[in-house]
Amino acid sequence: MKVNGRCHCGGITYEAVVDPERAGLCHCTDCQTLTGSAYRATVLAPAETFTLHGSPKIYVKTADSGTKRAHAFCPECGSPVYSAALGDPQTYSLRVGCLEQRREIRPKRQQWCRSALPWSMDLRDVKKAD
Repeated sequence: MKVNGRCHCGGITYEAVVDPERAGLCHCTDCQTLTGSAYRATVLAPAETFTLHGSPKIYVKTADSGTKRAHAFCPECGSPVYSAALGDPQTYSLRVGCLEQRREIRPKRQQWCRSALPWSMDLRDVKKAD
């Protein structure tokens, strides 16, 4: 599936081809903090399909395992755009909220559920407004 995305202010834009079957949610505490939300929603894009326009700021996160990962965000509006391995990434983990096609990308898996905020797993009883 061909997708295009952008940060909130439009200073960073990109195009990619993704497999919607590779969309997921991560509930780890790092993702909660990095997104400022209950979880991170992503879909993977092979590096050869990813074209970036603009210059994101890169924050390098070192995991407990020692693995380093680049987290890209817009230096103007702060929108998180993607994460990828340092050096020669094979895939880019695109933030679903930045995609024009976000309504079509439904998560197929969840990970780090033991860190999930209990309320984030079932929102059916939360009041809704238009």
